[in-house]
Amino acid sequence: GNWSDFWASRDYALQLDSLRAAVLMAHAWNDWNVMPEHSVRVIDRLRERDVPLQMYFHQGGHGGAPPPEMMNRWFTRYVLGVENGVEDDPRAWIVREEDDRMEPTPYADWPVPGAAPVTLRLDTGGREAGGLTSETASGTGQESLVDDVSFTGAELAQAESSPHRLLYQTGELTRPVHISGRPEVTIRMTADRPAVNLSVWLVALPWEEAEARRPNFSVITRGWADPKNHRSLTESDPIVPGEFRDVRFTLQPTDQVIPVGRRIALVVFSSDREYTLWPEPGAELTVELEGTSLTLPVVGGEAGFREAVSAGGM
Repeated sequence: GNWSDFWASRDYALQLDSLRAAVLMAHAWNDWNVMPEHSVRVIDRLRERDVPLQMYFHQGGHGGAPPPEMMNRWFTRYVLGVENGVEDDPRAWIVREEDDRMEPTPYADWPVPGAAPVTLRLDTGGREAGGLTSETASGTGQESLVDDVSFTGAELAQAESSPHRLLYQTGELTRPVHISGRPEVTIRMTADRPAVNLSVWLVALPWEEAEARRPNFSVITRGWADPKNHRSLTESDPIVPGEFRDVRFTLQPTDQVIPVGRRIALVVFSSDREYTLWPEPGAELTVELEGTSLTLPVVGGEAGFREAVSAGGM
């Protein structure tokens, strides 16, 4: 449905005008209940208000407080009024992928300084595995998928071939790639009916299952959009079959280091069994490759990304 006053009245990020307190924000990059975007939008507003702010992010799921000494230091300064210099500490503390939740890595800020947008384009072959490249030239033509909500996003990402998703991947990483910020996609698409779901997962391949109660680092982030709202969140514009439209949206914010030996892959499909409505299978979505792109916030920018991807994948 469209964004409306009903939703705006429930948006905490729009209700911060009277907030003057120092804020220690804690969240998790793999919280798929209260998603990271919720905290990051509040952080954006707090930056505008110039209130004291420190951030703690871990890699797990819902819940998880900062280390006690971090909370103690913050509240000693801003509740008890003891001048302990916490305002000069690093602003962002992020638990790295294999580290203990009580041992975050400090960064000057988040997104991590040095993160810059890297735009990747699609090459043909998405039914199996097309290319995802930072080269200026992209693939041409159109590729299609058929919606079927009986397949999970994880199953579609792992499939060697599928009519129900399009997948585009980089070459194998020869150096780690640190993604820090909000990935964004632009998908030029049409469909054979007025309304369809549009889902995107950003994953690391080959897929690796997570241990029990551990985050799955094969999922980098995800995002969803209603193509009817490609121009406005407040007004719908039904799809006209055969007429292409650009659907631009951000994926959930993240901070993840993709290790050597993996490939970064964009998975485009329609209905996400975990997060969207479940329509009857059969809707056909068509993507125009030349008008579709993925922009990643990479620490080190395009030069760093190019160094990390083997020549065969560029």
